Formats: sequence, C-alpha cells, structure tokens
Amino acid sequence: MSDFIKHECAVTLLRLRRNPDYFLRKYGTPLYGYHKLALMLEKQHNRGQDGAGIAGISLNPVPGRPCYQLEKSARTMALADVLETIHGRQQNVAPGEEMPFGGELLLGHLRYGTYGGRGVESCHPFVRESARLNRTLLLAGNFNLTNTAHLMEILRRSGHHPAGTQDGYLLLQLLGHYWEEELRIVPSAFDPAAVLKRTLAEADGAFTLCGITGDGNAFAIRDAAGIRPGFFYFNDEVAVVASERPAIQAAFDCTSSEVSELPPGELLWIDSSGKIQFLPCLEARPKRSCVFERIYFSRGNDADIHRERKALGRELAKTLLKMGGDDWENTFYSYIPNTARICFHGMLEELCAHAAQQRSTVRFGEIAVKDAKFRTFIADAHARKEFFMHVYDVTYGLLRPGSDTLVVVDDSIVRGNTMRNAILPILDRLSPRRIIIASSAPPIRYPDCYGIDMASLKELVAFEAVIDLIEEAGKHDLLLECYENARSQLTDPKAELSNCVAPIYETFSEDQLSEAIARRLRPEGLRAELKIVYQSCEGLHRCCPEHRGDWYFTGNYPTPGGIRAVNQALVNFVEAVDKRAYQL
Repeated sequence: MSDFIKHECAVTLLRLRRNPDYFLRKYGTPLYGYHKLALMLEKQHNRGQDGAGIAGISLNPVPGRPCYQLEKSARTMALADVLETIHGRQQNVAPGEEMPFGGELLLGHLRYGTYGGRGVESCHPFVRESARLNRTLLLAGNFNLTNTAHLMEILRRSGHHPAGTQDGYLLLQLLGHYWEEELRIVPSAFDPAAVLKRTLAEADGAFTLCGITGDGNAFAIRDAAGIRPGFFYFNDEVAVVASERPAIQAAFDCTSSEVSELPPGELLWIDSSGKIQFLPCLEARPKRSCVFERIYFSRGNDADIHRERKALGRELAKTLLKMGGDDWENTFYSYIPNTARICFHGMLEELCAHAAQQRSTVRFGEIAVKDAKFRTFIADAHARKEFFMHVYDVTYGLLRPGSDTLVVVDDSIVRGNTMRNAILPILDRLSPRRIIIASSAPPIRYPDCYGIDMASLKELVAFEAVIDLIEEAGKHDLLLECYENARSQLTDPKAELSNCVAPIYETFSEDQLSEAIARRLRPEGLRAELKIVYQSCEGLHRCCPEHRGDWYFTGNYPTPGGIRAVNQALVNFVEAVDKRAYQL
C-alpha cells in the first residue's frame, strides 16, 4: 500500500501442556515457551508498532510474590525493548530462583494504537489483580469497541470507579466484575462461557480476545461475526493462539492444514490441567471476516492469502483487458512495492496468457523501488515535500518516453497522499504518455471503526472526490439531508439505523467517482494522462469468498456501532467545514 495507515494489533497466547522440566530435558532450556512466544510476536511485528507487552504465569506460584510477571513498553521499537528488558532479567536471575517468564502460560501483544492514548498504560496485557488466584485476570486482544461509554456506564452503575478509558481496560473490568459474581454464586459450577457471553453481550465491535488467570486457566474468543482473525494449533506439548497462521507455522514447523481458524463466537477454554475444549458462547451471526486482512494487513506468506491476492491480480487484468489493455507493444506493467507484489504476479499470469494467444509478449518490470532506509527530518515544508518524493526511486531506461502507457498496481488507495505527493511525480519523470493506477481493492468509501485508523471521512480520497462531485452538480441539499438524517439517528436511541453516507455515493456512477478521484490525485505539473482503475466489489467477493467483511467499500457494517460510527463521521465532517456553505 502506498498510503501509510495504521495496522491491526496482534495477540498471541501460549500454554505449555507439559511441566517446565520436560522442556528443559528435551530442548535444553527452561524458556522454550518464552522463545516460541517471542518468535510469534516478531513474525507478527508488521501488525504492531507503538506498544508491546508480555505476561507470564506459572502454575502453583510461590506465596508472597505476584502470581504473574509483566513487561510492557510504549517506546520506539517497543517489542525489542520488551525482549531486551526480559533478557536482562533472565540473565540476572539468582541461583534457585524461578526463571522470569519460564512458566506454563504466556500472553503477548503488539499494539498499533488507533484511538486513545499511546502510553504504556494503554498497552496490553491489562491486569485485574486480586488476592485470590482465580479472580486475577490478564487480558489482551486485537480489537476495537464502538461503545466504550456504555461499558463505562455499566461499571459506574455497579459501583466501580474505572481508572482508565481504554476499551481493553474497561472490557477487562467488566469481565472481572461478572467473573467474581459467578464465582460467588456457585464456585464449584463456574461457567466461563456464561461469564464471557454476559460480558461480550454489552460490547459492540470486533475482537479476538485472549486471557489467562492467576490459577492457570487460559481462554480465547473471536467476535460472533469473525471480523478479526484468530488461529490455533495444538499438540501434546503446547496449545497456541495467534492473530496470523504463518506466525504459528514458523514457530512450530507445522503445515497450513494443522493450524485452524478459531470458530467465531466459540470459547476456547484451556483449564489449569491443560485440558482443551470449545464451549458455545456467543449467539451465531453471519460471518463477516474483514476482507482488508486479506488485501493488505496479514502477511502474504499465508497460503490462502497468497492465492487470494493473486486472484485479485487476475481479476484486475480482466478489467484492464476490457479497457483495451492488450496494446502489448506500447504498455509497460509494474507495481507499487511491497504488498502489491503478489497481486501483480497474478495479474501478470493473466496478461501473459492473453498475450501468448496473440503471439505477443508482456513488457513488465519493477519501476518503483521503495527506499526503506530513507529517514530524515527537514523543518522547511517545501524542502520536506521534495525529499518526501524520494521515498521511492525509479528504474530508468525501461520506458519509451512519450509513447508508453505505464500500468502500476497498488493494493489499495486510502488517503492518496503518498500517491499524489511521491509516487506520481516520480513516475512522471520517466515521461510515460499515460499512467494507469490499478487498485486491487475497490474505492474505500467508508471509515472503519473495528481497529484500523480510518475513522474520518475527510481522510478518504474517495469521500473527498464525491464531495467534489456534489459541489460540481450543485447538490448541497443532498449532503444537508444526509447530515440531518445522521444527526437525528445519533440523538434518538430508538431510531432505525441506516448508513446516511450511502445515498451520497449512490447519486454518482462508479466511472464518475473514479474520474473525480483521479482529479484529486493528480499532482500539479503532472505531464502524463492519468487514469485510476478499481477492482469491483463483485470481483473482490469472487477472489475472497470467505471474507465478506467489506464495509470499507459497501458501507454494509456488521454491527450497529459501525452504522453509528459512519453517521457520526458524516456529522463531524459537515460541522467541521464552513457551515455557511451548507446553510447549517
């Protein structure tokens, strides 16, 4: 992706199913579990950048000491900071003392802050302490909730005084409240699924949650629509949960078929003896797994994701061919590094098959090269913009100036800032006659509220473009009507919810929107003709049939909180602009 947007968080849970002496004898280290957890976190590092945390619990902890160990960091290179701190503690352990993080239960998290604070207090795992082991809870997850104010109110009504506002902290406090209630009623018949069901019934959003308790239990659960990803792997030595399948495969050298998807809405419960069971928990809902996970967030070394991204490229190739993209002699194909590479491979296979039928060859190569080492700070705005262009280098001599069409694949276009300010200006230096940017994803029309930092309509180039179309068509009344509907729904808790932004997009055709986006993305002084080509939603569904969470593109949100969030985004947008323009 050319645009920088914030990724999903990543969570990892590991339970050793044998005692530490077994691993010391077999693998020669009392830190087998910790090393595996650290490896899985590192393999998911692209999903978390501004915070990291690792917690550990040993079965039968020594009285007089905390039953858990915890290290968190919100510093630059947070994961490295946590691992270095833990390594220092392990190196300085006194003879006879327990090795730090050498216990049977480990919980790790990588945070990519999307909303709220950025300090260490916002980093997972969150802890709810108690003098009783079975009431001490640690929680971490990949999630974002849309109704934290509601959770805060429930806690206040029950006599609590929440000391934070982070959704993870509030969710843990609510879980702990119901957990203790359940233990007080019938301790011998404690039902973790009932407690999780009661807690999560109050939460609107998407989540993959993992937790451990002071007395040695562990659990994991995904939202009932399966929006956020989660995978598990078991053998007679370990039980593991992680946000990405390849991380588990890398750590335990297992095949794709041995790593399974966490069933949405079911509770994975691992008791203190190591027994594993799945318990019915949340009411079943249509599966709406996030498709952006497949397009961009998850690593492409997952076999299914690799196939899907290639399929997206083949689908794009068909669109380009219908546009007359078989002028093999005068067309050069390339991609924006690095996540669009797999999609480009699929597109290239489709193009080459068609070219072979015409006894022609496809011209292709790596035109844009990302300079990963390019880091600088310049105070002067004009000079900073000039340097920003050079985040990408280009390969000279592959294009014929003035005659070639350059087709460049990107996996998606969100804000368009990097495309406008860096990629297009530097591609234009090669003097192509025309530049076609082909996006493997449809236009991103709507904000996300389930974990990705895309909460503002103003930050989406597609929305900026549709506002341009409204201005050109003089349809200010349409925007005002949608705004009034959104504000009405937000102030009336009994109102029937509907996406109030959708009618704005429905007024204009796909071609009109694409052309308006191209005008928005066109930098000043660009000499080449510019065209933007998008994947269709139908094509996206054909390529990723098991991932129908497409609200970014269609506005079809899977929870009521999503609809409220998009309506709030519209209200925020209209009220932030010149109110006189819309007669507010």
